[in-house]
Amino acid sequence: MTKKLISYVFLIIFFTTHIFSIEPDVFVQSTVNRASKLLSENLTKDEKIKELKLIAKDTVDIRGIGFYTLGAARKNLNKEEKSKYSLLFEKYFLKSFSSRLAEYTNPEIDVKDKEVLNENYTIVKSVLKATSERPEIKIDWRIYTKDPENPLIRDLIIEGLSLARTQKEEFASVLNSNDGDINSLFKTLEEFSN
Repeated sequence: MTKKLISYVFLIIFFTTHIFSIEPDVFVQSTVNRASKLLSENLTKDEKIKELKLIAKDTVDIRGIGFYTLGAARKNLNKEEKSKYSLLFEKYFLKSFSSRLAEYTNPEIDVKDKEVLNENYTIVKSVLKATSERPEIKIDWRIYTKDPENPLIRDLIIEGLSLARTQKEEFASVLNSNDGDINSLFKTLEEFSN
C-alpha cells in the first residue's frame, strides 16, 4: 500500500467512527438553542407546548426516566403493566415538561463545562442566565451516552436538586400510601394527563 492510500484509509476510519458521534455538551447547547428559539417565536402557548413535546421526544430518554422513577416497584410489574406504565408516564412527562417550559420566553442557557462519569454518562454543567425576574440558576444535565450517535437527557439537576429523584420520591409516596398498588399510580398519572 502506498502512503497516500494508507492516509485515505485512516481518514475513512476516523470519519466513520467520529463523524456521527455528538459530544454531550454540544448536544445540550443545540437542544437548548432549539427550545430557546421556539420559545421566543410568536406562537400561542398551545403551539409552543406541541413543539416542545416534539423536542422532548427527540432529546429525552423518557422511557429510561420512567422506569428509574418507578424504582423497585418496576420489578413487580408484568409485561402488560410495564407497557401501560410506559405509555402513561410518557403522556405525564410530556405534559409536565412542556407546560412548565412554555411559561419561559427566550431563556438563555450557557453550557460551561462537562464531566465524563463513564462511557454511559456525562454531566454537562450550564447556567440559566439571570433576568430582572429571576436569579442565575445552575443546571446540570445528566446525559446518557451509551450510543454516542444518539445522546439522551436522563436527568436535570437544578441547583443540586435532581428532578428524576424528586419524581421517584413522589411516585414512591403514591405507592406507599396505597399498599404498593400500581393502579393507584396509573390513576394519578391518568388524572394529571387528562
